[in-house]
Amino acid sequence: MFGLEKSVGQQKPGRSGGLPKMASVGDFNVLSSSIPATKVELSVSCRNLLDRDTFSKSDPICVLYTQAIGNKEWREFGRTEVIDNTLNPDFVRKFIMDYFFEERENLRFDFYDVDSKSPNLSKHDFLGQMFCTLGEIVGSQGSRLEKSIVGIPGKKCGTVIVTAEELGCCRDSVLMQFCANKLDKKDFFGKSDPFLVFLRSNEDGSFTICHKTEVVKNTLNPVWQAFKISVRALCNGDYDRTIKVEVYDWDRDGSHDFIGEFTTSYRELSRGQSQFNVYEVINPKKKGKKKKYVNSGTVTLLSFLIETEVSFLDYIKGGTQINFTVAIDFTASNGNPSQPTSLHYMNPYQLNAYGMALKAVGEIIQDYDSDKMFPALGFGARLPPDGRVSHEFALNGNPQNPYCHGIDGVMEAYYRSLKSVQLYGPTNFAPVINHVARYAASVKDGSQYFVLLIITDGVISDMAQTKESIVNASKLPMSIIIVGVGPAEFDAMEELDGDVVRISSRGKFAERDIVQFVPFRDYIDRSGNHVLSMARLAKDVLAEIPEQFLSYMRVRGIKPLPAPPPYTPPIHVLQTQI
Repeated sequence: MFGLEKSVGQQKPGRSGGLPKMASVGDFNVLSSSIPATKVELSVSCRNLLDRDTFSKSDPICVLYTQAIGNKEWREFGRTEVIDNTLNPDFVRKFIMDYFFEERENLRFDFYDVDSKSPNLSKHDFLGQMFCTLGEIVGSQGSRLEKSIVGIPGKKCGTVIVTAEELGCCRDSVLMQFCANKLDKKDFFGKSDPFLVFLRSNEDGSFTICHKTEVVKNTLNPVWQAFKISVRALCNGDYDRTIKVEVYDWDRDGSHDFIGEFTTSYRELSRGQSQFNVYEVINPKKKGKKKKYVNSGTVTLLSFLIETEVSFLDYIKGGTQINFTVAIDFTASNGNPSQPTSLHYMNPYQLNAYGMALKAVGEIIQDYDSDKMFPALGFGARLPPDGRVSHEFALNGNPQNPYCHGIDGVMEAYYRSLKSVQLYGPTNFAPVINHVARYAASVKDGSQYFVLLIITDGVISDMAQTKESIVNASKLPMSIIIVGVGPAEFDAMEELDGDVVRISSRGKFAERDIVQFVPFRDYIDRSGNHVLSMARLAKDVLAEIPEQFLSYMRVRGIKPLPAPPPYTPPIHVLQTQI
């Protein structure tokens, strides 16, 4: 196949209405235990592609690959349509991907000039490729990434523009209320005790229950309480998908009596209270038996209100910057860096525990930091030339400008520091927390959010001061990630995490949970496959950040700024599909 049946999720029979065909790999993987944060739709356009055709322009197609975490293998995700005779294609077919903030999703876009109907890509002319991460696209201004196409030496291959859009159906909810009139009487001694069951239709014609109302006792004219349900749960974002509503009379023994049913759709319900949303409740058995049967009552929609949940991505698109600061534990309890037993061991062939943790977490978060300049601090060491102990020193040796360029710059400064400072003590966290808090306190309008990554062996000397710093910082736009390396007991770190008991200091509780702790040893693969463990570490470390971020914005009533206007490419008409 040329990716049209297999890798492109086409509209299946059973759905009315026209959503365009979209490149997608199945909507739900039963084996995957993690729920995607959201779905994003990627649109691809190119400018000034190479011209490989002699008598006309190229006929380009885009093929998207994703990279497996373990073996780094590239797997085809999907293909766009082919657009005839253009060097500036704006592909209509989209790629729909699950987006996790906490995972680094490597992407590769390959471009070909299609010369025949063959699905085999080697039969077509290669026009170049572009590598990026999904986070890089989402984190770009307006979630629009423009990059050069590379891959053919000595040739200018043009540029590609990839735009990410979060799918609205992921996060719309609706608040609905229903009432009923003149329902059939089912109970011998009293009136019925009615409740509603909502079911969404599946591709194979079956139905999945998605909501049950409460039971209203002893009435044939019930008014149910308003309820909130996500659009994804109600109809999976397909506004024309059938929604079936069944009406039952509640019985204590669970053998609820069926009163009748009706069908509707999200699109019909969204008209709100009107004559279109008064439904006859039909009992098919009664209808078949009784000639004079009209209905078993009516159900009326009283209200329909759409609520859109704002997401982490809305703030990033609106320009909120994530500022990332690293703080590394240089205390003597880590062991002498020249010894293989040390957590700071300078092994020429392999990253040490600190290097691994720094690289894993840093590579994820750097996609969201627009200038890629990170302040990198150390604590608990004696500094040259006079041997004074410092609890917040610049790894690059420049206290006026502690910024390092990218994670590679931080790694370089870390290794340079190891050669020049003496590991000492005590292990004080409060100074680096207060250092970042000073910056966070100066920008409380939602335009910036600060993340401090502390990498430590977990032996802490200033517990009381650290707790106080965290309680104070919980009012600020900041989060703290603590990665514990080495074999120590991390009870103190677990206490700072505050997942079980909210952290407090002098009787004051933290306003929100801002600390996430993970013990590095839980992520070291027995087989020595560091890559896999790094991916798991980064996932668990960063999974709480979007919710911590949103909790700050909600408490402060800060709404995301509108995103810059989307890029609208010119329309190209000629298209063929193979």
